[in-house]
Amino acid sequence: MISNKYSKIIITTMLALIAYKAFAFFNSPSPALSFENASKSIAVNDNGLIYSTTSQVDTVGDFLKEKNLTLGEHDQLIPDKNSSLLPDMNIDIRRAKEIKILVDGKTIANWTLGQTVSQALAENNVTLFRLDKTDPDLDAPIGDDATITVTRINIENVTEDKDIPFQTINQTDPKLGWREVDITTPGIKGTKEVKYQVTYKNGKVISKVALSSSIVKEPVTQVQTKGTYVKVGSSQSGQGTWYSYMGGMFAASLTIPRGGYARVTNAQNGKSIIVQINDSGPYGSGRIIDLDKVAFSKIGDIGSGVINVKVEKVLN
Repeated sequence: MISNKYSKIIITTMLALIAYKAFAFFNSPSPALSFENASKSIAVNDNGLIYSTTSQVDTVGDFLKEKNLTLGEHDQLIPDKNSSLLPDMNIDIRRAKEIKILVDGKTIANWTLGQTVSQALAENNVTLFRLDKTDPDLDAPIGDDATITVTRINIENVTEDKDIPFQTINQTDPKLGWREVDITTPGIKGTKEVKYQVTYKNGKVISKVALSSSIVKEPVTQVQTKGTYVKVGSSQSGQGTWYSYMGGMFAASLTIPRGGYARVTNAQNGKSIIVQINDSGPYGSGRIIDLDKVAFSKIGDIGSGVINVKVEKVLN
């Protein structure tokens, strides 16, 4: 039988050996952890094209080179190229597009990372007001080399003063010469205030609607007296004809010089007119005056062509 002394020695030795093994195990250097050779799963969103891939490179920049992903000067990358490539990483690439914005009479040529017209305008600091229109619409997607046209629409109420023309009352005086006019009461224009709703398109008026008006000042009626006295000299009777010339109260005569005046009376109905001589004629037998068509129509029927008239030279 082993004595207690030897038993204690054996137990002590075994415990020491166990302690040594434990100490050696926990203090031995552990192998380094590294992802250098591990395959990492990466999710890529390339301007809306989403796919998954794997890579063993260290940085985002190395990943782009490995996958032949080229970035333009104005493109956006999240995270940046210097970031470490980690497992289950999301890489977002936003491709910039070249655009032109026609607004306020100028052309903005720039790039945008926006996906819609609204986003592109916001990126280029173009503010839209309530009634403004865009072509294409705000929600339309941005294509390559897109042109966006902004039409400014503005509506405002304006007030304008407008003239009110005066009326004229004509009186006659047989003592005054037929070309004399005596103004008894001068006419004065009135004024009215008109409120309009004005619609502007890119600064130009495209619609103007009157909303209301009110009289600010009443017009003053003009009262004038016209003379009716005609002093005549030599006269002759014969045929009167017409022709198209100046379209007014004019006539051609062989006996009254140009610039002078003649009173012509239709012998059948008694209607009279005063015309100014501005031409020479007529040359037909029995014809004594050739009236402008407008003048002839006031005393006779154009369809008749020829009427019997009395022609008097006007002296005043």
